[in-house]
Amino acid sequence: MGCFEDKVAVITGAGGGIGRALAVELARRGARLALLDRDAVALGEASELCEAQGARVLAHVVDVTDWEAMQTVATVISSEFGGVDSLFAAAGIIHRGSLLDSDVADVERVMSVNWRGLMYTIKAHLPHLVESTDGRIVTFSSAFGLIATPKYTAYNSSKFAVRGFSEALRQELSASRSGVSVTCVFPGGVRTSIVRNGLFAKTENRDAVIRGFEKRVARTDPDAAAKIILSGAERRRARVFVGADARMVAVLARLLGGHYQDVVPAVGRLFARGRGRSDRR
Repeated sequence: MGCFEDKVAVITGAGGGIGRALAVELARRGARLALLDRDAVALGEASELCEAQGARVLAHVVDVTDWEAMQTVATVISSEFGGVDSLFAAAGIIHRGSLLDSDVADVERVMSVNWRGLMYTIKAHLPHLVESTDGRIVTFSSAFGLIATPKYTAYNSSKFAVRGFSEALRQELSASRSGVSVTCVFPGGVRTSIVRNGLFAKTENRDAVIRGFEKRVARTDPDAAAKIILSGAERRRARVFVGADARMVAVLARLLGGHYQDVVPAVGRLFARGRGRSDRR
């Protein structure tokens, strides 16, 4: 029996991207699923895919930034399934734009979903998770939670916050001998709609950024990402890197330390010049 078979797994952001891929893969492995997303249509599609695999699915349309709603949902899930064994806090959004040109509301929205929503999700479900004899929490930072880059101040801030939160929580749960592990995932470029659905400062060329991400950055398939994540969670690893790009960033962060802040802008300028020459041809 696999470690997820007949166990209860809660997934936020289950309507698309990595969250949906995790839901389908867990359904294949025999898990009972509680799927959460704010998009009712996408959530319904994900639920149908999981049910087609024979999984028992409980779907809830909910905004992870609504603390009262998350508490209610956590209670309903635990009551319906008799507990919670695994939690995958995969909901997230991205923003691009310099701080000077960005709307404060967009910056606050990114922090609200990516960090506060993750914290609400875990806080609401933690009392039920600690009752499990085989509990797992999986959080989602990013390669941008290892190094920061220009024009992603909001996203970088949220993902660095997730990383710190995850590491502190892992130590807390270990010290209390709760039996619940925390695995922090650092995806690189995964072929999802996160950038296409992202927030942009008015000065950004939205279409060009999306094309660049989908053509040059998004190399990892969501289904492959899900398998990597579940393998790391099964082994209770502290960190899981998804994609060769994420692994490379992790190595650079270790080797360069704080000096990466001088390297990244220089590389960006070289890349921009090379792209400009290519476009003129």
